[in-house]
Amino acid sequence: MTNWSGTHSVEVDRVEEPESQADVEAAVRRAHAAGTSLRPAGSCLSPNGLSFQSKGMITMGLMDKVIKIDAERRQVTVQAGATVQAVADALRPHGLTLQNFASIREQQIGGFIQVSAHGTGAGIPPVDATVVALKLVTPGEGTLTLTPRDGDRFELARVGLGALGVVTEVTLQCVPAHRLLERTFVATRSEVTSHHARWLREHRHLRYMWIPYTDDVVVVTCDPTDLPVGDGAEAAPSSGWWGGGGTGGWGVVGRAGRRRWTNGERLAPLRELLARTGGATDVDMAGLTATQLRDALLALSPLTKSHVARVNQAEAEYWRRSQGQRVGWSDEILGFDCGGQQWVLETAFPVGTRARPSGADLAYMEQLLTLIERHQLPAPAPIEQRWSGPSSSLLSPAYSADPEAVFSWVGVIMYLPTDDPLERSRITAKFREYVHLCEDELLPKFGALWHWAKLEPPAADDAEGRGRLRRYLRQHYPVDRFNSLRRRWDPKGILASDFIEACFGSA
Repeated sequence: MTNWSGTHSVEVDRVEEPESQADVEAAVRRAHAAGTSLRPAGSCLSPNGLSFQSKGMITMGLMDKVIKIDAERRQVTVQAGATVQAVADALRPHGLTLQNFASIREQQIGGFIQVSAHGTGAGIPPVDATVVALKLVTPGEGTLTLTPRDGDRFELARVGLGALGVVTEVTLQCVPAHRLLERTFVATRSEVTSHHARWLREHRHLRYMWIPYTDDVVVVTCDPTDLPVGDGAEAAPSSGWWGGGGTGGWGVVGRAGRRRWTNGERLAPLRELLARTGGATDVDMAGLTATQLRDALLALSPLTKSHVARVNQAEAEYWRRSQGQRVGWSDEILGFDCGGQQWVLETAFPVGTRARPSGADLAYMEQLLTLIERHQLPAPAPIEQRWSGPSSSLLSPAYSADPEAVFSWVGVIMYLPTDDPLERSRITAKFREYVHLCEDELLPKFGALWHWAKLEPPAADDAEGRGRLRRYLRQHYPVDRFNSLRRRWDPKGILASDFIEACFGSA
């Protein structure tokens, strides 16, 4: 089994593929009786191989039914193997949708909640906070149905990392289906600093894509609209480049006029750079998307800072030509192409509230970009920054008891645009250097925590590194309560893995 980015793979001694609740219960009983591993897995999208366990796994892909849609309560109950896209499609005829979406739709709902996945929106929590009930098959206590009435047990199980039981059913709180007006424009760093607090306060969804070695930041805002689905051209443009009167902004008006670039013209900066540096012809580049062109460019010299900077500058020009707006349903608009295979470090940290922002989100980015430039890291674009509301799930990186709290999520990447093992290993080594700089200089200062699907624990023979990781996690999470529940629900540790033990030790 190999994850989506090709960064982790595992040969598994035994894989269970249940088709029903009874199948899961039987598989868990067998594994518990024998004391053999049975690690739950979803779509295996996590860059860190969070679900992998060579001694035994259980995959939920055949349990993918939408069980019930309660239009009156605006709730949906699904099997854990149902994908996000399938659930969204099933909800549409009922006038409902999920509260938020991450970048892609292939995640299974079980994995989606267990790692506290998030979309974007300072007033919208991570997806686990929308769980109102879940069914969990535990080795120690059998099948449990948990709701908020179960207190800490429920709050720990919602983001349980597959270590407390096998999630088989989830009930999610939904919202009415709605259209969004998305505006995309390019700002300078100083313009972002000047307008950030207002943008965060006034827009339902806000996303930045910072482009290292340029002064450019791609800003994407999304807000509810009654406009029909289409490109949004009929919407009245803002009076100023960055908007006025709470309307937000879109960069086509005020600076660049109303010119509409063709798709070929938008891609031209990337295509021209590839033709000059790689000798590619129009035939070679025919049909390639922007992210595929970026991969082709980076593959030429992925660790040369000057080359990566030129690619970033070409990408910035691509975004300048892509400024504009469009209208679509929320499940269509909120997704985006996050590029090819990649290493990712994503962290979340508190940034005050929308009414009282702390400024930590922009301070983090300023220091991160300075770190990149000081160490001349070959950091590709984009560095994505999003926001979410809080979660009451005790192991969510966005946990807070303050319902007004806001968290910023920042992801740094290095792409793996080649299949050559030696080149991939060199990129991996450079990425680890990048990660260690962030972990040493930024995370403690901002109280940042790893997205669970993107934390790469130290190797088993690095006792000192694992000790540091466990101490840091104990500062921010109720590890003792989590381990106590692990001992109760999984007394033989059949759901554990090297990842779980690296973070929490043996229960």
